[in-house]
Amino acid sequence: MSIQWFPGHMAKAKREAQEKLKIIDVVIELVDARIPLSSRNPVIDDLAKNKPRLMLLNKADLADPKHTAQWMTYFQNKGFSVLEINAQKGTGVKKVPELVLQLAEPIIEKMKRKGMNPRAIRALILGIPNVGKSTIINRLANKRIAKIGDKPGITKAQQWIKVGQKMELLDTPGILWPKFDDEAVGYRLALTGAIKEEIFDFQETTVFLLKFLKAHYPNKLMDRYGLTNIPEDITELYDEIGRKRGCLMGGGLVDYDRVAEILFREFRSGMLGKISLEEPPA
Repeated sequence: MSIQWFPGHMAKAKREAQEKLKIIDVVIELVDARIPLSSRNPVIDDLAKNKPRLMLLNKADLADPKHTAQWMTYFQNKGFSVLEINAQKGTGVKKVPELVLQLAEPIIEKMKRKGMNPRAIRALILGIPNVGKSTIINRLANKRIAKIGDKPGITKAQQWIKVGQKMELLDTPGILWPKFDDEAVGYRLALTGAIKEEIFDFQETTVFLLKFLKAHYPNKLMDRYGLTNIPEDITELYDEIGRKRGCLMGGGLVDYDRVAEILFREFRSGMLGKISLEEPPA
């Protein structure tokens, strides 16, 4: 399956972000802690080059802590400041302005040397759809400014938001890239909510999830669905889970659509446990 999604407003957002970067001091990049690489738009590296960068690993409460620690080291080695957060609960969010100001210290000092009263630091927040940008912006602003939804594509236009007296934040629509070279990236983005459900196949995406869990988190799979072992054949695994959950049709046949829906929703909500869908490159 090939998943591609690049609405027109995203292409416009890229152009607008490019224009605004001339007046931006710090770039904040928000990624999903479960898929930090797959949820990074490679366009952002090009857009944000030469700008101090703060990398936020959001939804860290849903990710495997061992892998999150590895990802933090990975991004620190690239020269980024890194913070794991849970925007929904607000965990870690209060540290964001402090880290932005630390990154902007050379700019502030330069203004002071010129005899200027330092203005508010301008930060640009970038990320793919449904990664939690609107939630963290509302947390930082201490009020509901950005629209929030559990579907990608909620933010459609740029807006400036004041964060205290020393920081201004520019929100932009989530930007996906036109083509995923690796089909696994499409599956990961579909599973974590970055792509509209109407444009991908639940069955295929869930088969990808089951194969991954079977290889990397077999105990979590067995614990959640009461399995004594994991069948080699994915169809048999579907059948086992379907029977355990009572997803049966006439004649005792397993309703695969219902099984796929259960697996999909339970992974997304964290019911399967703390799971990361990718590890840092070696």
